[in-house]
Amino acid sequence: MTGNETRKRKKFFRQSDLTEGTIWKSILFFSLPILLSYFLQTLYSIADAAICGHTLSANEVSGVGDTGSITFIFLQFAFGCTAGMSVIIANHAGKKDAENMRKAFATQILLSIFIIVILTAISLLTLKPLLRLLGIAPTGNTVNDEVFNAAYTYLFIICGGMAGQFFYNVICCVLRSIGDSKTPLVFLAISTVLNISLDLLFIMVCHWGVAGAAAATVISQSFSAVACFIYTVVHYKELRPRASDFKAFNFRTALRTLWQGVPLGLQFSVLAFGLITMQNGVISFDKLPSGEMVAGTPAQIGYGAACKMDGIFMTPLNALGTAMISYTAQNYGAGKRDRIRRGALQCFFMMLIISAFALVVEMLMSINGAYQYIYLARDKISADTIRYGNTYLYSVVPFLIILGILYLERNVVQGLEKPLFPFLAGLGELAGRILVCMFLPALINGAPIDANASSVAFFGLGLGDAAAWLFADLILLYPLIKYVMKKQPEELAENSPAEEPAPNAPQEAEAAVTKSEPETDENVIAKTAEQPPEPDVINMN
Repeated sequence: MTGNETRKRKKFFRQSDLTEGTIWKSILFFSLPILLSYFLQTLYSIADAAICGHTLSANEVSGVGDTGSITFIFLQFAFGCTAGMSVIIANHAGKKDAENMRKAFATQILLSIFIIVILTAISLLTLKPLLRLLGIAPTGNTVNDEVFNAAYTYLFIICGGMAGQFFYNVICCVLRSIGDSKTPLVFLAISTVLNISLDLLFIMVCHWGVAGAAAATVISQSFSAVACFIYTVVHYKELRPRASDFKAFNFRTALRTLWQGVPLGLQFSVLAFGLITMQNGVISFDKLPSGEMVAGTPAQIGYGAACKMDGIFMTPLNALGTAMISYTAQNYGAGKRDRIRRGALQCFFMMLIISAFALVVEMLMSINGAYQYIYLARDKISADTIRYGNTYLYSVVPFLIILGILYLERNVVQGLEKPLFPFLAGLGELAGRILVCMFLPALINGAPIDANASSVAFFGLGLGDAAAWLFADLILLYPLIKYVMKKQPEELAENSPAEEPAPNAPQEAEAAVTKSEPETDENVIAKTAEQPPEPDVINMN
């Protein structure tokens, strides 16, 4: 590698100091690698859905698609914990405190091992009850049983191997907290290529079906986690834990770290129960009054394809929000509250532009269900799958700016080390989604929901997302105004005018004596000798 190439590589991987520079540029450029990371994840989802959609049966596709809300419970809890705990590292990074960054990282590693062991055990023990909560259980009916078997197989493998994704999230959040959003992108790109390759191998060559799709995900993410961790401890000396850092582990520091991570993790898990309620409502539109699912499960397939398409346009909003947690935490550590305030406002306007763009593009993509041909084979697309998918899009896309505000508020408040408010917002989001999903569709339909319900009732179900986002926004508005928009006492003290210096009594007395002395030649010579010559005025312009 030439010297020029080495310099370019170092420049690319250089950490971002989010406490300096033009605000909107700092946020945007820091969020771009995160955005590309999320797009790579979306690309994998598209490829995975396309491979499954073209090789598995319609019932197996429905089963895999139905698992999203359950994996959300565990994987998003893990992500919330890692993102929240990394706030402490970002705070030390803002203070340029390398020693405490290293100790915080050591603490986070030990806590992460404990969390993932407990989480894996709980997830494997609760899979069947959670599937029953979704309305998926073996009944002896061919369609029902095939959907259940696909969902259970996929979940068992994903949850059994979630340690790989958990530790990948740990290292990604740590790197972003110190201003490096590019390294996670590189390793995610490697993981995505490996994931798609294994999908093709396991599903299309080995014919492992649903199990192959899950195994490909677990293997690729585990590889990415190990490789990214090795790179981090080699490249960043300030994050290279020593034996003394692990020995310095104490319960007070551990509790502070858990306090930052667990509420955010619980918030995401709580949200999953709202998503389960919505998924249960979607499945109801595929069930006959007898409880049997209709052939082709059009509501589940149409809704699943629409969610994947909408997820593409949620990604930029999510990336900006993720960037704001590191931006806020670093500036909070550096004591630059006004910079946080201006950053939040500028981020909002960026989200407004993205939401308007998403509205136009998604409405165009909904014409004749064009987006469904990306994810599904033609034989799985019907007038009903397009009707259900488009109805969901019409109910959610106009309200994406509400979601953008939620991403902004939640991450800024978390970056200020106020984890309780995002947790309360999660409860509000849960309440909003459950209330709408449980009552509004049946109220619109005038009868219990089944496969004969109207599209308007399905539209009412989709409004559960917008209601959830709005409830959470209103809860987070209080801490945003109090801790961000409103100037804090220390800011007011810094900006208050300095007091006039007290008069110098000895000098005044000396001046009075001097005035009383007669102007003799000796006095004039003495005064001239005491006074230094005035300096030349230098024009600094």
